[in-house]
Amino acid sequence: MNTVLLHPAYFGPVSQYAVIAQYEKIVFENFDSYQKQTYRNRMYIYDANGKLLLNIPVKHKSSLTGKESDGHQLYKEVLIDNSFEWQKQHWRALKASYQTSPFFEFYEDDIVHLYKQQFAHLMDFNYQCQAFVFDALGIEPEIKQSEEYFRNPKEMDNGRHLISAKKDFNFSATPYQQVFEPKHGFINNLSILDLIFNLGPQSLEFLENQKLPDFNF
Repeated sequence: MNTVLLHPAYFGPVSQYAVIAQYEKIVFENFDSYQKQTYRNRMYIYDANGKLLLNIPVKHKSSLTGKESDGHQLYKEVLIDNSFEWQKQHWRALKASYQTSPFFEFYEDDIVHLYKQQFAHLMDFNYQCQAFVFDALGIEPEIKQSEEYFRNPKEMDNGRHLISAKKDFNFSATPYQQVFEPKHGFINNLSILDLIFNLGPQSLEFLENQKLPDFNF
């Protein structure tokens, strides 16, 4: 198969973009239920102390009804809780972690606006993050957004499990240069931003040559 079903993520992990780089067609799931502890609203970066979690706060009520969620909220309905200054905190962390990386300044102007503009829906913000990544990687895959929930997709590979932040699904990236590697060693499968800020234009070739994560979960 040359089509894969994935979730849009908050600057998703290297494993997800290795899949994207090696498939011709991508279908993004828009009708799944929101789940906690996933890359939908979190990413991991590498700061001076090691692996750092950046988490987007969300509201636990439906954007359609305004009522408190009963735990079965659709991902596309999830609202960002902008009462917290999370954008300022995340940008400050990214800049502190990567301003000495080889390519941070090259991409800085293209990404900073995402942390200055407020978004209501988490999914909308994640699609904008994804657009930046595609541009930075120089790729234009054939993309579709689902119009229904695929319970058992048959005409595409199912990569939706890769949104879970609790497992690595046997993905082990080839070690590449990281800013704080001399201090803490190589950290596997961080946000795609870690790869882009460190490898720049070589990121796509790197992704194309990675062994893909396990799809048999």
